[in-house]
Amino acid sequence: MTRPVFLYTDFGVTGPYVGQMRAALLKAGISHGVIDLMADAPKFDPRSAAYLLAALLPHTAADAVLLGVVDPGVGSSRRALVVEADGRFMVGPDNGLFAVVAKRAKQWRAWTITWRPDVLSASFHGRDLFAPVAAFLAQGRPPQELGEAQSRMVGLDWPDDLPQVVYVDHYGNAMTGLRAGDLPGPTVLTIGAHVLSRATTFSDVAKGQAFWYENSIGLVEISVNGGSAGSVLGLEVGTRVV
Repeated sequence: MTRPVFLYTDFGVTGPYVGQMRAALLKAGISHGVIDLMADAPKFDPRSAAYLLAALLPHTAADAVLLGVVDPGVGSSRRALVVEADGRFMVGPDNGLFAVVAKRAKQWRAWTITWRPDVLSASFHGRDLFAPVAAFLAQGRPPQELGEAQSRMVGLDWPDDLPQVVYVDHYGNAMTGLRAGDLPGPTVLTIGAHVLSRATTFSDVAKGQAFWYENSIGLVEISVNGGSAGSVLGLEVGTRVV
């Protein structure tokens, strides 16, 4: 039995990139159990992607291997990591993408990947480096055989929660890096000139009204009943929330 592999990228669903990573996993012996967790994570933005990933990962299998590629620094001196957090492995760049998961975990360990394939593209480590390493871990190979232990990574000094928009879905709903469970019930959010009260779900407010609620992965989400919060409130990734 192999561990399931979850893909988390900013590649989008078009183009050859996700397919090439899946092909690399298949070549390395993973013929089933590959799940697309997200293909439109915040583009070029590991910090926003990190807070979104921290909310999504608990909804994956307890023995998951997360292959994460939001990597604007690919080919640079940034390191490649394996991180184990509460039994799940994460493989990808050392740019903060896994830091929020590690900070919230009961225990975590990390390794700098020293293993290298025979051929390594300067611009596609997701296919050539991270995918094979994720396959090795899914098949039970210990991370100690793939890299050197380390106790630090980029992003460990980031705040526990991020008061800004980290994702806008195709409906125009805007997820933030704030965990709703940490906010008192009557908390009011301010975005520019807009003041938003809390509701439980869309039907609790009038059509066209903006509000915020706790979404299905526990984050503060800003929405408009029957409309696009992104368009109505002018929201995009990085918009600050007070």
